[in-house]
Amino acid sequence: MAIGLGVVLIVIGAIFAFAVNFDIGGIEEYVLGWILILGGILSILLGAFQTAQRSRRHTVVEQHRYDDRPPSQ
Repeated sequence: MAIGLGVVLIVIGAIFAFAVNFDIGGIEEYVLGWILILGGILSILLGAFQTAQRSRRHTVVEQHRYDDRPPSQ
């Protein structure tokens, strides 16, 4: 989910940074676009890090073997 959100943020940020030209009171649209692009990159990196951590789990299997021989004296 984080990777998909990152891609969406990058696309919306690119639209604001490069494609549109309008005024938002108090902030430039290209600044908002770059903030969204950086947030998208961060989201993708964090999502990839979490996926890598999840795949590093190890399973330990213990085997106990018993034989039917009587104890030696």
